[in-house]
Amino acid sequence: MQQTADRFPLSPRLFSFNYGRDSSAQTGCSVLDAAFKRYFSILFPEFTKDEFFDAWSEPKSFVVTVSVKSRGCDGYPDEDSDESYNLGVGDGQAVLRSVSVWGALRGLESLSQLVYQDDYGSYFINKTEIVDFPRFAYRGLLLDSSRHYLPLHAILKTLGAFHPFTHIYTQSDVKRVIEHARMRGIRVVPEFDSPGHTQSWGRGSVPSGTFGPLDPTVDSTYQFMERLLKEVKIVFPDSYLHLGGDEVSFSCWQSNPNVRKFMEKMGFGKDFTKLESFYMESIMNLTAALNRTSIVWQDVFDYHERPRSRYVVEVWKQGCYLCEMRRVTKAGLKVVLAAPFYLDLPIPTHSWARYYNVRPLAFLGDDLIPLHTVLEIWKSEHYQTELSKMTKAGHRVLLSAPWYINHISYGQDWRNSYAVQPQNFSGTEEQKKLVIGGEVAMWGEYVDATNLTPRLWPRACAAAERLWSNEQLTLNADLAFPRLKEFRCELLRRGIQAEPLFVGHCKHEYDGL
Repeated sequence: MQQTADRFPLSPRLFSFNYGRDSSAQTGCSVLDAAFKRYFSILFPEFTKDEFFDAWSEPKSFVVTVSVKSRGCDGYPDEDSDESYNLGVGDGQAVLRSVSVWGALRGLESLSQLVYQDDYGSYFINKTEIVDFPRFAYRGLLLDSSRHYLPLHAILKTLGAFHPFTHIYTQSDVKRVIEHARMRGIRVVPEFDSPGHTQSWGRGSVPSGTFGPLDPTVDSTYQFMERLLKEVKIVFPDSYLHLGGDEVSFSCWQSNPNVRKFMEKMGFGKDFTKLESFYMESIMNLTAALNRTSIVWQDVFDYHERPRSRYVVEVWKQGCYLCEMRRVTKAGLKVVLAAPFYLDLPIPTHSWARYYNVRPLAFLGDDLIPLHTVLEIWKSEHYQTELSKMTKAGHRVLLSAPWYINHISYGQDWRNSYAVQPQNFSGTEEQKKLVIGGEVAMWGEYVDATNLTPRLWPRACAAAERLWSNEQLTLNADLAFPRLKEFRCELLRRGIQAEPLFVGHCKHEYDGL
């Protein structure tokens, strides 16, 4: 990015968006048509044609021309979507060029952050040249809607940074969320966690008297899962499907004589991790048959014996999560890092730098284990080891272990998330390429619609910058602070109740005094 002191006045009355003549996207492109309207309101939130007073006696027109190289206005963002863009701002015009509509959305967001007001309320933008692209293709946010029902408006507000229906989400609700996200270039990746964490699934069935994880020894389990996954494919268009696989209690299986007989027949002995591995392998095969890529929590990688299909690992367990990352990537798996970004954990507000200082790529690698699918690393104690192990096995990996931002604390806790480097583990350059990104996790034991937004923002911004921006340009959390502080003010201007990073105020909060 290059920016000069030359600035140009903007008038809402004479400001417009249009499509370039060489653009594949033209009027009628639902994603960009809606984005133009949305960003006009973001740029000029107080503008009304009847009341707006233009301070400039001779205001000049300003046109933002958007040119998109490839078609795709009716599609959905995916892992191979090109989000790069070039943005040039000059006197009277801005030119935004991108390969896809998703890159154009990223460019429009950057443009919106370049516009500012002076002390008299007049709008300006400086001469700017930007060439931008994400460092990681996968930059996620996990919302836990199982432990507390999150009203639809809370989910939509989180997506936009915007009815209870007997505390369930209908298919029309889901489609609304997906379309709301699509218009903003956001992917919706569902998680259906099994064989554990399935207590709520039984609420729709006649009580059977059993309690615990799904029974992996009976055909009815796989028949149900196949029907469920086929329905999921119809409702959720994304190519990724999170299958969970974490925190499975074996006590129920141990107490079931039929399960023990099955294990003896299969040669599992008394090792229930082999039974879990058998179940997850079967479910991942069902997912692969539906042409979907599986994401699993790192527990699956810990127990799984060389699965035939490729998957992404999400590192969630904290502690030495870089060790977990190293272990996963060494196995050749792609990784998503969540461990240092658990925003639901109470930590001091001033500890925001904890998130900012996360270095997801701070690892190297060793031996190669040929495994095959996307793994999500969530265990944070040794996530660097997991990364090394999984990528060395050839798997793509997602890292979430250091980004459980439900774990807030007193102080600038965002700095911990910022310090994470998803590729900071022992591994080769080829292994590091298998780390496709990370995911911020907001688990819901102590989070519902009343505290979801302020707990998320601006903490998640630290992880967002880590996953988008060049590592060498974002090593210093102190330099990131003013950027995040200003963006927090921008979120407030957009009606998103983001918590403060530290002492201070936003300029717009004193308007009218």
